[in-house]
Amino acid sequence: MRNISVCNPLTILLRRTPPPPFFATLPWYSPPPFRPPLINDPIISTISTAIKTADDKPLKRLLPSIKPHHIIQLINVNPLNLQPLALLNFFNWVSSQPGFRLTLHSYCTMAHFLTAHNCFQEVACIFRFIVSRKGLAPNDVIYTTLINGHCRHGKVASGLELYGQLLKKGFEPDLFMYNTLVYGLCKEDDLRQARKLVNEMSLRGLKPDKITYTTLIDGCCKEGDIEMALDIKIKMVREGITIDDVTFTALISGLCRQGLVLDAEKTLREMLRAGFKPDNVTYTMVIDRFCKTGDVKMGFKLLKEMQSDGRVPGVVTYNVLMNGLCKQGQIKNANMLLDAMLNLGVTPDDITYNILLEGRSKHGTPKEFAALKNEKGLVNDYASYTSLINEITRSSKDCGKR
Repeated sequence: MRNISVCNPLTILLRRTPPPPFFATLPWYSPPPFRPPLINDPIISTISTAIKTADDKPLKRLLPSIKPHHIIQLINVNPLNLQPLALLNFFNWVSSQPGFRLTLHSYCTMAHFLTAHNCFQEVACIFRFIVSRKGLAPNDVIYTTLINGHCRHGKVASGLELYGQLLKKGFEPDLFMYNTLVYGLCKEDDLRQARKLVNEMSLRGLKPDKITYTTLIDGCCKEGDIEMALDIKIKMVREGITIDDVTFTALISGLCRQGLVLDAEKTLREMLRAGFKPDNVTYTMVIDRFCKTGDVKMGFKLLKEMQSDGRVPGVVTYNVLMNGLCKQGQIKNANMLLDAMLNLGVTPDDITYNILLEGRSKHGTPKEFAALKNEKGLVNDYASYTSLINEITRSSKDCGKR
C-alpha cells in the first residue's frame, strides 16, 4: 500500500496512559464497547486483512465500495488490533484517492483514536489539514480531543492555547473541557489558574460538579493547602454535591501528608458513616501517620478494624506497623507481628526483614549492632533472616561464656 499521508508520520513509542486519579467523567465521545473480533462486514474484514498483511491490491479493487462510514467503523472496532500508525497510513492513503472524500466525522474519529494512543504529532497534522482544507472546519469535538489529550499527557500550555483558539472561533466550552483543563493545571501545581478557570466556567453558566471540586481538593492537598481543600468540601456540601469515596480519600491523603493525623482519622470516620469503605491504601496512610507520631497502639486498633470489616491487610500495612514497633525498640513485639503475618499467609518482603534488622541494630547490644549494620539490604527472606539472628544469638551466648 502506497504511503500517502497528510503529514509524514513519525515512528514513535506508542503506549497507553492510565486514566488519571481523581478524574473521570462521561467523555464527549464514546466509541462502541469492545466486542470479539468477529467481522461480519466483508469490506471491514478485507480492509483489516490488507492493512495487516501490507497488501494494497485488495484495497485498490475495493476502493469504489469504500464509504466514509466504513472508515469510521474500522477505526472504532479495529477488529485485528491494527497499530495506530498502520491505520493512519491507510487513512491517509484512502483520503488521497481521486473522488474519495472523508467526512469531518471521520477525521474526528481518527483524531480521538490517535490521541488515545499518545500520537500527538499525528493528531496535530490532522488538525492542520482540517484547517487548510476547503469545506472542512475544526469543530468543538476536534478541539476537545486535542485539549483532552494534551492535558492528560502533561502538555497543559498547549491545551490552554487550543482553548483560547476555541473561544476566538465562537465555540462554547463544555463541562468536560473545563474539567480536563482544571485537572491538567492541578497536576502541574498551578492552582491559581485552575481556580480562575472554575470561576470562568461559573460565569459562563456552567456549574462545577463533583469532578471539578474533587480535582481542586486533590490539588490543594498536594500543595499543602488543607484549609482551602476543606473550604471546597464545605462548599460542595452547601451546593448539595455528594462527597464520594474519591473525595474523602484525597482529603485523608492530604491531611496525613501534613501530619494532621487526628483530622485524618476524623475524616476516615466521616467516610465510614457516609457508607463508604476505605481501601487498604487509605487505612494504611492513617496507620502510618499514627505510627510516625509514636501512637502504634492506635495503628493496631485500625488494623483490627480493617480485619473485622473483612479486609485483608497486605505486607505494606504490616511493614508500617513493624516499623513503628522497631522505632520504639519493641523488637519482641515486632517479631511476634512477623509470626502473625506468616500465620495469616501474608508474605513478608525484603523491606519487612530489613525493618527488623534496623530495629535490632539500633536497639540490640553493641555486638548485634556491629553484626547487623552491614547486613541491611541483603536479607530478603525468612530463612536468611532467622539464620542470621540465630547466628548472632549463638555468638552472643558464646562470648558470654568466655
